[in-house]
Amino acid sequence: MDKYRFIKDKFEKISDRDKADSMAKYMRNRFQFYGIPSPKRRETYKEFIREEKKNKTTDWDFLDKCYGDEHREFQYLVLDYLIAMNKELKFEDIPRINKYIKVKQWWDTIDFFNKIIGNIGLRDRRVDSLMLEWSEDEDFWVRRLAINHQLGRKEKTKTALLEEIITNNFGSDEFFINKAIGWSLRDYSKVNPEWVRVFINKYSDEMSNLSIREASKYL
Repeated sequence: MDKYRFIKDKFEKISDRDKADSMAKYMRNRFQFYGIPSPKRRETYKEFIREEKKNKTTDWDFLDKCYGDEHREFQYLVLDYLIAMNKELKFEDIPRINKYIKVKQWWDTIDFFNKIIGNIGLRDRRVDSLMLEWSEDEDFWVRRLAINHQLGRKEKTKTALLEEIITNNFGSDEFFINKAIGWSLRDYSKVNPEWVRVFINKYSDEMSNLSIREASKYL
């Protein structure tokens, strides 16, 4: 059976209309849902992804079908698949991933794509210059991803890169950008609070109140 159809049949069998309506409402009715909670959804395709990992090859045709589905659970499946295939992904795969980043956008997918792109960046320095480019993209979701792509890197955070990406986004009145700036700084403050403190003092006149508040949470 076609892999996409195989997963779709599984989703349809465990769909829940009441939960679907609730989940859609939470996401401001931007997307349709089957109404499958995350733990149950991941359990549904856990074995499937385990088998896919054994192949050590990313099935982009399958992922294209999944991302094109109107149900949000399929976009989440693509994210889980790509995270599972982390070691197989290369810089040359980013244009394929970017096709997904550019459509059906909202924080719930973008904030997983930053991890996927960030993981590639840990292996390939070309991602650094690409993230600088993305930090000035006209699409604020792409800029948000660039701002947050180093989340969780701790001591491996490239502070010069982080500073340049953030300063490229000063002056924005977009909530999701200013929140991301604060989030990235707050995350790094767990490792190097003094660097973040100096950063805030240096740029306080250019940062939004939201960014400063978020960045200062652990200082």
